[in-house]
Amino acid sequence: MTKDEKYIERCIQLAQNGLCNTPPNPTVGAVIVHKDRIIGEGYHVRYGEGHAEVNAIRSVKDERLLKESTIYVSLEPCAHYGKTPPCADLIIRKGIPRVVIGCTDPFSLVAGRGIRKLQDAGLDVKVGVLEEECRALIKPFAVFNIRKRPYVTLKWAVSADGFMDINRTGGSPVVLSSPLSSIHVHKQRAEHKAILIGRDTALLDNPSLTTRNWYGDNPIRVVLDKDLTLPENLKLFDGSIPTIVYNAKEDRSTHNLKRIRLNFEEDVIPQIMTSLFEQNIPSLLVEGGSILLKSFIQSEQWDEVFVEHAPAVLKEGIESPVIPSGYTCEFFSRDGRIISHFMR
Repeated sequence: MTKDEKYIERCIQLAQNGLCNTPPNPTVGAVIVHKDRIIGEGYHVRYGEGHAEVNAIRSVKDERLLKESTIYVSLEPCAHYGKTPPCADLIIRKGIPRVVIGCTDPFSLVAGRGIRKLQDAGLDVKVGVLEEECRALIKPFAVFNIRKRPYVTLKWAVSADGFMDINRTGGSPVVLSSPLSSIHVHKQRAEHKAILIGRDTALLDNPSLTTRNWYGDNPIRVVLDKDLTLPENLKLFDGSIPTIVYNAKEDRSTHNLKRIRLNFEEDVIPQIMTSLFEQNIPSLLVEGGSILLKSFIQSEQWDEVFVEHAPAVLKEGIESPVIPSGYTCEFFSRDGRIISHFMR
């Protein structure tokens, strides 16, 4: 690993601290190095607040050293006025002579403009260090801005013989997840802006869909209820968290509850994607049942899938969805369970 790669890798580590709070902005990390010594670090902590470069520069105790330093950034510094002033202008103003960038910004208002601004000011700019890793870090941001839909993560647990649950009309679901993987699910909820389930899951499981076992904001709750038949006493409708109900009957909003009408005679998944994009919801975790998950897979409206493989044998029940061949898949272990991680 080269010196530049080492510091960009540190940028990536820092950026991951902002996963829960920066969307719809990208997660970004920055490191300032003076004579092979890190003198400043920062990451984009929260949407609307200072970017990684700003926080890294603020952390430097002796700003005179900046004129002899290199700033490493996982993503191209912005060159436009948004919630905050351009980071490229700040780097130039502080006199930092060298900038090393992980990857360019796919956002149309940046898209190379930051790099050109730095180069035009006479700075030594290097681009593309650990580029693949840096692009993976901002994939949700890229999907939202390029494909004009939320970044979609599907997750479920499956028994050793391929079932998600037993066939039931009531009672508790079969618990296939381990305690540790259940905590990880709450972490995933904190890292997504919204969470979606179907009508049957809402009715049978009565979930609260909160992050109670992890630090972070609760996601917006989204449920499909075509005919608006779900009872009002469900946890989904307790008014504590913004909730969206997609249905075929009406558009109506009350406190923390929004009903949005869709055309159920057509594929509703693209309609949901468009609606969430228009509401500036950049990421969606789908925890629904087999039918809903299969709908996303068939519509090809997904970006990541996590499948937990439990040792339990159910013999019969609700069959697990199957991811078509041709997608990248990696396997890892969590709490003794094998997790399949598919990526588009």
